[in-house]
Amino acid sequence: MPLSKRAAPALLTDQVYDTIHEAILSGELPAGSRLTVRELAEQVGTSAMPVREAIRRLEEAGIVEREPHKGAVVKALTLEELLHVYNIRRLLEVEAARLGSRHITREDCDRMQEEYDLMRHAITDHQVVPILDHDENLLEILYTAAGNPLLVQMIRNLWRQCRAYKIVGAQGTLDTAGDESLWRYQRDLIDAARDGDSLKAASVNDSSLVDATDRIKALLAAQRDHS
Repeated sequence: MPLSKRAAPALLTDQVYDTIHEAILSGELPAGSRLTVRELAEQVGTSAMPVREAIRRLEEAGIVEREPHKGAVVKALTLEELLHVYNIRRLLEVEAARLGSRHITREDCDRMQEEYDLMRHAITDHQVVPILDHDENLLEILYTAAGNPLLVQMIRNLWRQCRAYKIVGAQGTLDTAGDESLWRYQRDLIDAARDGDSLKAASVNDSSLVDATDRIKALLAAQRDHS
């Protein structure tokens, strides 16, 4: 949805931040997009001041960076950042899956299944952003069961930081016939959670993140070779 249709005339800075951030996460503002204060202010229907503050906060979050002669741009995707972010994700999410599977309830497993089913529908319809949203909802249910809100918050922050990479990976997987990696690991993770098998849950998450890293690395390399 265009920014102008989501905006209201008197948005506060946090609302402007959320609007621009959502556009970046959805791919509406892809990597390399220039963030011009005047243009964004016109699109969201507010003055320049909250837009400047929102861009500053996006820079602090590592989503936007300054480039010479361009100003603020959506941060480009790099192999180095991919490896850094996904290595940290492995450390946190493997442990979160291990702990969560020990304490998750039957009802929560049912909620994971519901998100899985919605994700499979999104895969069938080739809807990249809903695929990622339902996948994260599924994982968050499991991670929340670990009983450590700070751990979940840190993982959410990493998801926001690497959403552009996840979009690349999901789109590339959808374009590869017969690739089951968008749903196979989630199915196995739900099975492990229902069985309370913490070792299997940790192993599935580890394999999933290693696979995702390798797939996105290959896709970024291919994009770089064709640029």
